[in-house]
Amino acid sequence: MIPRYQRIVFWSLLGGILLMGAFLVHGCNETHKRLIALNDATPIAAPTSAATEEVALYVASDSDATIRSVRSQVALSQDQSLRARALLEHLLAQYTQPDSTHPLQSGPSVDDVFPFVDPAHPGSSRVLLVNLRGTFADNHPSGIEVEQLTINSIIGTLHAAFPEFTEVRFLVDGQTRATLAGHASLDHPYLLTDTTTRPSPPSEAATQP
Repeated sequence: MIPRYQRIVFWSLLGGILLMGAFLVHGCNETHKRLIALNDATPIAAPTSAATEEVALYVASDSDATIRSVRSQVALSQDQSLRARALLEHLLAQYTQPDSTHPLQSGPSVDDVFPFVDPAHPGSSRVLLVNLRGTFADNHPSGIEVEQLTINSIIGTLHAAFPEFTEVRFLVDGQTRATLAGHASLDHPYLLTDTTTRPSPPSEAATQP
C-alpha cells in the first residue's frame, strides 16, 4: 500500500513535468515562427487600387544560363517610377521562391527607379536609373554568370515594359558601385534590349561518341 503523501508527491511531480513540457513545446513553436519571419523577408505587396495588368517578365535560369519571357499579372501604378519599381520587385521576388530557377535571397531589392533624359544626349537617350538596395547586392550570389543573368533579367523586363527608354543605369544605396557581387559590372550604362536567350545547341564534337 503506497502512502497517501507519496501518491500526492508523485502526481504533483507528474503534473509539473507535463506543464513544463507544454511550455517547452509552446516556446519551440514561437521560436520557429520568428525564425521563419526573419528568413522570409521578401516584401509583401501592399494593398493597391492600381489595375492588374499582364506583363512580360524576363526570367533567368541557372541550369542552362538562359533568359525566357513569361507572362504574369501585376498590379501597377500609372506613375513611371512606381510602375518600374513594382515591376522589378515582382520580378526579383520570383527568384526567392522554393522552385526558383535562379535562386536569390529574400528581402527588399529595389529602393527606387528614376526615369530621366541624359543631358549629354537630349532627345535621343531616355534612361531608367535603378537604385538597388545594398542588402540585395551584398547577399547576391557571386559569379559572372549568375550576376549577369540577374542584370539581363532586369534589362529585358524593363525593355518590354518601357520600350520608349533606351538605357538603364544602376546604383546601390544611391552610390555608384563597380560590380553587383564582384563580377558583373554596374559602373556603365546598359542598353535596354530584348535579352531572351536560348540554350546553345551541342557542338559537333560534343555529339561524337
